[in-house]
Amino acid sequence: MEEYICYSCKKTHAVASLLWKCTCGGMLDLHKSSPTIDTIAWDKYPHSLWRYVQTMPFAEDSRTWESVTMGEGRTPLIALDTSEPDTYVKVDYMMPTLSFKDRGASVLMTKAKELGVTKVIADSSGNAGTAIAAYAARCSIACDVYVSDKTSPKKTAQIRAHGAAVKQIHGTREEIASAAQKAVETENVFYASHVYNPYFFEGTKTYAYEIYEEFGGAPDTLIVPVGNGTLLLGAYYGFKELRENGLIEKIPKIAAVQAANCAPLVSAGRRREKTAAPVANQGTAAEGIAIAAPARAEQILEAVADTNGTFIAVEEEDIPRAREALSRKGFYVEITSAVNYAGYLQYKKSPEEKVVFPLCGAGIKSG
Repeated sequence: MEEYICYSCKKTHAVASLLWKCTCGGMLDLHKSSPTIDTIAWDKYPHSLWRYVQTMPFAEDSRTWESVTMGEGRTPLIALDTSEPDTYVKVDYMMPTLSFKDRGASVLMTKAKELGVTKVIADSSGNAGTAIAAYAARCSIACDVYVSDKTSPKKTAQIRAHGAAVKQIHGTREEIASAAQKAVETENVFYASHVYNPYFFEGTKTYAYEIYEEFGGAPDTLIVPVGNGTLLLGAYYGFKELRENGLIEKIPKIAAVQAANCAPLVSAGRRREKTAAPVANQGTAAEGIAIAAPARAEQILEAVADTNGTFIAVEEEDIPRAREALSRKGFYVEITSAVNYAGYLQYKKSPEEKVVFPLCGAGIKSG
């Protein structure tokens, strides 16, 4: 039977549509053993992230995903250019809503549909809200998305196009989340949070599975952007499951990248602290990772430490330069995604070290 377990107090809870945090206020994880990975079975499934459905906590005979999927996943892994053959980009903007958030949203909304949910509320800097809105539409589930009143108009237009109601809030990212959570409690509906709901990580972990398949193993290092940590933690969990099944020897080192103007995890990680104190967002063009108080900070820091990883802070002036440089290589990414390449340019790569970093969102999503 599926259960949630509180990261803080270890209390377990039955999975229910209205439960999104522990009674102690702690973050919920899925209480499950590491799945048995049958790589032979993968080719029995479509060419999408759902080829890994047997590693996800759904009933063995569940086929709900078949009516929800839009073919998300299985994105290309490409050498950055001929002069850097050991550096690869995972082109995760090649998704139905043009960002990696489709990985988590497709799995989370599939679970919501199985639970009989009729309405969801989400909060987002843009991409997660778009992905939840799109997959809510696939599930015929009503959807409200709370975003900043400064969110890119292109992203809010995309959310509305999927039939979701956009609730624009003036305030910090944390205040937007608080407004959404208040509405969840008031309306008594499902909180489709890419931060709080652990089913989202069951989708983002497929990033690791795909890299494993494409490499025939694991790279040495993952350079990953981090705001709330949905991709970082998903990748960590995926490679951890691969290691526990004896398919790889070690989890790749994680180099976590933040914008210097909003970098609570960089500060805490460099001081080897177990959690991150909230910071004031000094303003950054990288809106997708501008999280001053990450709710899963302790877990993110733990994951990076477990891989002997590191933290990288990117200055504002380096972000547009990195975006332009990537464009010259043929990859047009949104502004936040340029942080990944800027972080890579700072990273001291050793000869023959195999490095992967994601291109998380398409350039047309931001100005």
